[in-house]
Amino acid sequence: MDELMNDLIEFQRKRDWKKFHTPENLAKSISIESGELLEHFQWGKEYDKLEVADELADVLIYCLYMVDVFDFDFEEIIRNKMAKNAVKYPEKIE
Repeated sequence: MDELMNDLIEFQRKRDWKKFHTPENLAKSISIESGELLEHFQWGKEYDKLEVADELADVLIYCLYMVDVFDFDFEEIIRNKMAKNAVKYPEKIE
């Protein structure tokens, strides 16, 4: 994960995009790209898997830039949320 983050930050640096990657702009971009992902499922069950992968990658990239902006520990925030969800949604006993 560290190598991927480093590559993303370097990609961003080489294009001088950091000035645009404010929390507000990143949140908007995540929402916009999520909508573009959703479009692939709008009218039925047929979709192009590669196009879905591209849109999902866009969402994830913006999310990772948000992680960087707030200096979050990616694993820590996900594990914390999983712990909260485990309390909110307990396992079902079968």
